[in-house]
Amino acid sequence: MSNLVEIRDLQFGYGNRQILSGLSMDFPRGKVIAVMGGSGSGKTTILRLIGGQIVPQRGHVKVDGEVVHTLKAHGMYALRRKMGMLFQHGALFTDLSVFENVAFPLREHTELSESMIQDLVLMKLNAVGLRNAARLKPSEISGGMARRVALARAVALDPQLIMYDEPFAGLDPISMGVTATLIRNLNDALGSTSILVSHDVHETFVIADYVYFLSQGKIVAQGTPQEMLASTDPYVKQFVHAESDGPVPFHYPGRSLAQELGLKAVSGEQS
Repeated sequence: MSNLVEIRDLQFGYGNRQILSGLSMDFPRGKVIAVMGGSGSGKTTILRLIGGQIVPQRGHVKVDGEVVHTLKAHGMYALRRKMGMLFQHGALFTDLSVFENVAFPLREHTELSESMIQDLVLMKLNAVGLRNAARLKPSEISGGMARRVALARAVALDPQLIMYDEPFAGLDPISMGVTATLIRNLNDALGSTSILVSHDVHETFVIADYVYFLSQGKIVAQGTPQEMLASTDPYVKQFVHAESDGPVPFHYPGRSLAQELGLKAVSGEQS
């Protein structure tokens, strides 16, 4: 099976702060691939590099055979038409109705007639169970419903690639289950490739075909959800089982408090 997205020897950072280092990943066509890890591990940065919002300092991201950071504006615009994005917390346009939110990418990227756009939007809303909420504003629906509207907008153009940035954040257990099922079903119905960035182990493992675990910008483990659940790797065990003690530190790396305060860090040493 060919890969829709390939990442090779990727390096990216802000100034002296390294975010991703020597990263290589494959995202096969038709699969749901999860990217997991603690906060600050570089998960969302990967999505931004795939979408061409930022440029790698070394290596490359290839989408459908094209190296993303080498594309000019026209080529980037054409490539992004093949992508759908569900942003964290939905990111709906608050002044637009549910219908207009889903219609937005169709109007932006196509020259379809209004009657065709109406049919397509209602079909997408029907797929997420919200056809009858088409005329409501985002402020008039629940958080879980808003996330489903955002999902309908993400798949409005039947994209080859759908990216999800923390799609389960802030949802109640029922909405989480509904959203997870929709992600899997829409991926299979469209034949798309889905990249799922998430902290939620249970819902992600139910729908993912393969999982990458990141820590400090590097892949520390990878495999199927079943392999990750059975893993004895300290990092995977800590993350999957939500253990407080393990290789993932609580404090952001840097100078210790004792060093900042000019104190002697040697235990038992008299001042």
